[in-house]
Amino acid sequence: MTKPKVFEKPTGVKDYLPHAVTKLRRIERNVLECMRTWGYEQIMTPTIEYYDTVGVASSTSDQKLFKLLNQRGTTIVLRSDMTAPIARVVGSLLKEQPFPIRLSYHGNVFRAFEEEAAREAEFFQTGVELVGDSSPEADAEVIALAIASLQAAGVPSFKIAMGHVGFLNGLFEETLPGRESEQEALKACLLQRDHVGYRDILRKLLIDAAWQQELEHILRLRGGQEVCNQALELSANEDAQAAIRHLCAVWDVLAAYGVQEHVLIDLTMIGDFSYYTGMTFEGYASHLGFPVCSGGRYDNLLAQFGRPAHATGFAIKTTRILDVVEDAAEEMGRTLIIYGPSLRRSALMGAERLRERGQAVVTELLTPANENELEAVKAAAANGSFVYRGTEYTALLEIGTDEGELA
Repeated sequence: MTKPKVFEKPTGVKDYLPHAVTKLRRIERNVLECMRTWGYEQIMTPTIEYYDTVGVASSTSDQKLFKLLNQRGTTIVLRSDMTAPIARVVGSLLKEQPFPIRLSYHGNVFRAFEEEAAREAEFFQTGVELVGDSSPEADAEVIALAIASLQAAGVPSFKIAMGHVGFLNGLFEETLPGRESEQEALKACLLQRDHVGYRDILRKLLIDAAWQQELEHILRLRGGQEVCNQALELSANEDAQAAIRHLCAVWDVLAAYGVQEHVLIDLTMIGDFSYYTGMTFEGYASHLGFPVCSGGRYDNLLAQFGRPAHATGFAIKTTRILDVVEDAAEEMGRTLIIYGPSLRRSALMGAERLRERGQAVVTELLTPANENELEAVKAAAANGSFVYRGTEYTALLEIGTDEGELA
């Protein structure tokens, strides 16, 4: 095993240069402010957690967890999502707070992937959890807030695909009773959006042709409220019917919000079927082939922390939307102040006054080393923005030299 070079990083992590950080922080600030206006209070949880509590409860598979041993030999993990740590807090520090509880968050999470997969091992999430409400109104609220949050982030065009794990569970139990391995194989294909693999498995199943046709038909169940009506006729299973009725109720609330144009019903949407218990959804931005947000209902998680409760929520993959969010024009730009030694105090005090007004200011002492550059800088500044020593500025302010002000 070769020693890494001094400039190398572990696979899956990256450095964010100032331009990207500026955009990332703006997205974070705007989205958290949007969530605040919906009544969600921000929470922060530790980067490391115990494996036997949060690690086991997480929706992340065990092989994707970053595990460490502390000085006592106890296994700890880098948090792989924000939902399980928040469930721990709701069951402990907030155990006396009545439901419903609305919490928001922003933080980095860690997941171990195979090196050849080119996936990020560390990324940022911004999201919410609504705990203690089982109603369709709660599910519709988090979807409507996800839409508002993507808009606040500056994502120009996106769609939310909404489904319900209860429909697929009921349908598979009706068509493939007692055949758990085959059910799980079909679900795994749907989870990976592998419709070719799904059809291949269907062709090999020894089941009635009508059932086979019905299972294939769900791949075309995408659209508006008419999809709910079609699904109600597709399966008589009680769980499947209840799931569709719940989705219909969620759709009605979304219509009241006036956001249904951003949403389509996709009954192949299943989410992590070992974690979600009801409605699930994913948000897709134009020109990106992977979801930029995801969420759903997870009614079993809180019981693992001693406070059983219904819960629903979502997370935006903040770092994933950097490429689709446009750069914001700097409101006040960056000003360069060049000053002579005798006017140092007036220059630095002037810079402070500008900073108090929110202006970004860089000060630099005029010396023989940079004096020759000044004329070129002045000429460039006369035409608007200019670059000085690798940094872009929108204004030049010359305070002067010992002999007097330059301008």
